[in-house]
Amino acid sequence: MVSDNYVYGVRTSSVVPATVTGETAVHELTNLDWSMKLHYLRLVYYFEKDAVEGLDIPSIKKPMFLMLDTYCSASGRVRRLEGQRPFIKCNDAGVRIVEAKCSKSLEEWLEQVKGEHSLHRQLVSDQVIDPNSQFSPLVFVQYTYFKCGGMSIGLSWAHVLGDAFTAAMFINMWGQILAGKPKIQAQYLPRTQIEKAGKPSKKPLSTKQIHVKDRWIVENESKMETLSFSITETQLRELQSKVSGKFSAFEAISALFWRCLAHIRGEKQPKMITICRNDAGAKGEGMLSNKQIISTAEADFDIPGAQLSELAKLIAESIEDESKEIEAMVETENGLADVLVYGTNLTFVNLEDAEFYGLEIKGKKPVHVSFNLDGVGDEGAVFVHRLLENHDQEAGGRLVTVIMPENQVLQLRNELKEEWNIN
Repeated sequence: MVSDNYVYGVRTSSVVPATVTGETAVHELTNLDWSMKLHYLRLVYYFEKDAVEGLDIPSIKKPMFLMLDTYCSASGRVRRLEGQRPFIKCNDAGVRIVEAKCSKSLEEWLEQVKGEHSLHRQLVSDQVIDPNSQFSPLVFVQYTYFKCGGMSIGLSWAHVLGDAFTAAMFINMWGQILAGKPKIQAQYLPRTQIEKAGKPSKKPLSTKQIHVKDRWIVENESKMETLSFSITETQLRELQSKVSGKFSAFEAISALFWRCLAHIRGEKQPKMITICRNDAGAKGEGMLSNKQIISTAEADFDIPGAQLSELAKLIAESIEDESKEIEAMVETENGLADVLVYGTNLTFVNLEDAEFYGLEIKGKKPVHVSFNLDGVGDEGAVFVHRLLENHDQEAGGRLVTVIMPENQVLQLRNELKEEWNIN
């Protein structure tokens, strides 16, 4: 579907750290960071007029200057010297700021995107790292003013910097500094050394090496489409009761979507899936990093005919982390390997702990947060995150964002609506 463009008056600028980082500062990325180089997070936060009234661009930029003192690597650029491992040069080139206006009111916009998820893309940059990587920003922040006075904040985040939990922490800290009460005040110096990975003990099943051209993005065989489903607390309780009530919300939801997609794909039903979970214990507070537990689950039976509890059990027991094998695979090519994580297999990502609603302006949370991820492979991905409690939804519900080949999205929507009244 081709969308009308409702965004106009676009202006761009850059924000750099408040103090000079220094010519020699570099940030070495881990092998797991490099395994995520083909993926990009796109988040859009929507705020009503009373939260952003009086907030102009200078007042928006000021806390960003201060925040980049803490996270100077976010304002750097990727450098690739021939025959050497790529790194981020902390050259203070800056985070790219985009200012724009929208001809719709916030209420009109949110109503329209219910049926056309792609509209969110007008409010967040779709840039990727290109051949001139030394000129490609890793972070874009777009501020779009609606005609009613509301505002959206679109965060485009290169996954090499950190995972979704890290991206949420980054933008939330901007809100804390804006409010004059940052929780994290220490300066996190660029990472100058990394641990070498050993030889891979086995080939990881969750990922694969592919070949991309100079632009760091997957070239899909199918046209991919994004769709979100809201699952209320009541629906979630009913679903969990179908899986004996002993599995988590993420495991129950993943089991349902796995079975539905297997039914849709018929003879090509996905017997093996990838599961990504947060590895909170491996993260240092406030650090930019990719720290996920990446595992697989495999069924040796017909999935469309399986009980949800059987599938949930496989997902719950998929605890063998393949991160070390992935790192070793990247290490063998000195960080230059092109690795696909999301969409090598049908991939389920648990984002329940991501603080997407932790960004506050004047003490007010966004009325909605849109999540998308560019660079998903043709097998697709399912992301499970929390709904904002007590905002037109029952507390405890979940939002499920699905990125699939477009010919499967409509079938999935119809099946979930008919069988579970999920839409």
